[in-house]
Amino acid sequence: MALVLLPGLANLIEDISEEKKLPTQVVESALREALLKGYERYRRTLYLGISEDPFEEDYFSNFDVALDVEEEGYRVLASKIIVEEVESEDHQIAIDEVRQVAEDAQIGDTVVLDVTPEKDDFGRMAAATTKQVLAQKLRDQQRRMIQEEFADLEDPVLTARVIRFERQSVIMAVSSGLGRPEVEAELPRRGPQLFVSRANAGLVVYLFENEVPEIQEGSVRIVAVSREANPPSRSVGPRTKVAVDSVEREVDPVGACIGARGSRIQQVVNELRGEKIDVIRWSQDPGQYIANSLSPAKVEAVRLVDPEGQHAHVLVPPDQLSLAIGREGQNVRLAARLTGWKIDIKNSTEYDQEAEDAKVAELIAMRQEEEALQAEAEARLMAEQAARAEEDARLRELYPLPEDEEEYGSAEEADQDEAGQDEAG
Repeated sequence: MALVLLPGLANLIEDISEEKKLPTQVVESALREALLKGYERYRRTLYLGISEDPFEEDYFSNFDVALDVEEEGYRVLASKIIVEEVESEDHQIAIDEVRQVAEDAQIGDTVVLDVTPEKDDFGRMAAATTKQVLAQKLRDQQRRMIQEEFADLEDPVLTARVIRFERQSVIMAVSSGLGRPEVEAELPRRGPQLFVSRANAGLVVYLFENEVPEIQEGSVRIVAVSREANPPSRSVGPRTKVAVDSVEREVDPVGACIGARGSRIQQVVNELRGEKIDVIRWSQDPGQYIANSLSPAKVEAVRLVDPEGQHAHVLVPPDQLSLAIGREGQNVRLAARLTGWKIDIKNSTEYDQEAEDAKVAELIAMRQEEEALQAEAEARLMAEQAARAEEDARLRELYPLPEDEEEYGSAEEADQDEAGQDEAG
């Protein structure tokens, strides 16, 4: 078959490469895949209105497309196995036919043949498929390259600048490192993109690491961060709680993070545009940790009413109740996220321990009942799976599958070989 000409192929590849910021070999690979899909579509359309599509999904797996950029064209190639009698013309070729051009050909060898259709036969539907697949492949390659370039930079803080706003999207230029070109990231629309965020708690950690030498040195560590950079209501401002601890006893972790006259934490607050930040002392004692997490509220007592379910009652004086809860519940919500405990704020003057314990006991009983039901369901499922596996094994003994017979035959041969070797010894 003659080469199917694609005038301007070289320029087309170069233009796409430059426009999409992709290497030419990547563009060529995408074009080859698209042309192959187009050929597959062409073959399938030959049966439209005549009979059902006779091709399985992987029928064309032995086909490929060869691009000739210099001659500006392509060929469709098929790898065929040499056989005595042909059953599938797309996958096999008769040895008599091959030996007319290659006398030393053997059955089982593979030959590559040119099966390119005439360009006139390569219809509109096939051409449209080629165009669609090429566009999709190029998008996939763009997405893959961006992901590969920034894969190692997930979570670290990068320098980015806003280029422009488009409707609900923000176009930003993000650099993955010094001396490397910027990549445009579009948020939050679909397509090749990067998700960049100033709301991530990791940004707070990064800023404290830069401002507090003790964190850099390792004498102070950030244990947990709970952040609400985008509160659910406009009446509530952004807020963050940071739990810190010290490796060295003589170092005050909270004081180190706040700095002299608040100088260090003020730098972090300024970078976050006035976001409120509570730095609290982490503790191994859950009660103390929970009390600290509700800062700046003063706590009278913490009752761990259900340690297994991580549920606590925090008793505060009446004048500290609203402060402990926070505006629209923000303070207690952040404290719960920080500690991992469910926290109920209670008025200490109205707290009825006996009644509250009765309520908690009911909740514990309900939780334990749910856990028991879940465990029972899991045990039942495991028993069913074990019984099914046992039944499958029994049926395979009665009615062996072909692969079982092959394995059994191989095992028998191995046993016979070992016996023969023993006799020879």
